[in-house]
Amino acid sequence: MKKTLITIVIMTVAVCAIAITGGSFYMLDYSLAPDGQRRDTAYHYARLVEKHPEVRPWLDSLKAEGALRDTFVTMPSGERHHGYFVSRDSSRKVAVLIHGWRDNAIKFFYIARMYHQLLGYNVLMPDLHAHGLSEGEAAGMGWKERFDVLHWMEVAAERFRARDFVVHGVSMGAATTMNVSGEKMPACVERVRFIEDCGYTSVWDEFSYQVKAQFGLPDFPLMYTTSLLCQLKYGWSFQEASPLRQVAKCPYPMLFIHGDSDTFVPSEMVERLYDAKAQEKQLWVTEGVEHALSCSQYPEAYLQHISQFIAE
Repeated sequence: MKKTLITIVIMTVAVCAIAITGGSFYMLDYSLAPDGQRRDTAYHYARLVEKHPEVRPWLDSLKAEGALRDTFVTMPSGERHHGYFVSRDSSRKVAVLIHGWRDNAIKFFYIARMYHQLLGYNVLMPDLHAHGLSEGEAAGMGWKERFDVLHWMEVAAERFRARDFVVHGVSMGAATTMNVSGEKMPACVERVRFIEDCGYTSVWDEFSYQVKAQFGLPDFPLMYTTSLLCQLKYGWSFQEASPLRQVAKCPYPMLFIHGDSDTFVPSEMVERLYDAKAQEKQLWVTEGVEHALSCSQYPEAYLQHISQFIAE
């Protein structure tokens, strides 16, 4: 009887361990796997123009003038990353636009048009690690990518002879933006402003929220085992990837934007981020807006807030 009980316990523990390990691999792949259509630029251009038809004539004019260029740059890691440059004659200012999770730079040409056509900026739009045409096997949720963005800023400074920057990200791009803000800027950067639109406080917080919302599961043990697996496989953990801590170190002006009806990155996160930031900060919570839709639903107000913020 005693041996039978021991056997049952051992088998139960083994089954649980196998289930947790399998669940951890599934969660990591579910969270970080690249979009299967990431390299289909024709598809993404078609979707862009369908959602934002006002972008088509602007893009056509850029191509006719030779002002739009896509290029590949070798990152310090050795990976080849892809990005778009949009040139604005006589401007020495650059807007760096950072896309979201499983997105790519193409999807954010509608924001690029605002900066280029209406605000007079050169624009840099990188495809982040494992997104678009950039190399990489798994998304880093904006954590290690902060160093890639800093390198892109150096490339843009040389290309446009620029010293004045705006770094503007949406969703995971907003988290990336905040992560960049806590680092020392390259020597080429004399002035910089940061704009984060619906970013999360940390990868742990966001994944924990999604695990509860989608699967009804607690943090323990799955969040802990998956974070450990991420550390072993990709060299970073959910706990360390914290825009909240980076924002607390940021000495530069920052504009926080978030929809009050956001249920993907809950809007309460922006309150914590805003509170963590020292002075030179602004907050705009958009009424009735879900995730990453503030610009689409309030285009004129979006432009006005950004224009006033970057002018100060």
